[in-house]
Amino acid sequence: MDRETAVRHVMQANKSKNTGPELLVRTGLREAGLPGYRLHWKKAAGRPDICYPGRHIAIFVNGCYWHRCPWCSLPNPKSNVSFWEAKFARNKARDQENVEALVADGWTVLLTWECRLKKERREGTLEQIVSEVQWATEHGAEGRVVEIGAPPAWRLRVARKRLGRHLR
Repeated sequence: MDRETAVRHVMQANKSKNTGPELLVRTGLREAGLPGYRLHWKKAAGRPDICYPGRHIAIFVNGCYWHRCPWCSLPNPKSNVSFWEAKFARNKARDQENVEALVADGWTVLLTWECRLKKERREGTLEQIVSEVQWATEHGAEGRVVEIGAPPAWRLRVARKRLGRHLR
């Protein structure tokens, strides 16, 4: 088998639906007593992975590689670089457009990343997702974006200040 055929087979094996991280989130929602979601609902912008249409809650479970996770420093492919850079840029732009459309329509959008569902972070991430779904259910959707598993803003400011001191 030549290299191109091998790469093609690897790419074809990548799934867009029912991925491992997505299944973990769905299991966590069911265990928390939050069933009744739709999967890949066509009427919502971007076809969210998990969607509560009546509550206006959309959950996207992004793969770190394809959606270019801000927390992982993933390498870019070494061959056909211009194609991959354009592909990743299109993916990020499309994700942003979908989120903006949902927020403009008054949806609560929860974004989580594959790396935030690894064993060491899974429990906290799932708790935060469940908490946000419950909060949005009780208070109503208000057109906001919540990045699940992201450090609090104050922690980012502190980290940036420390990094800045070390760079001088």
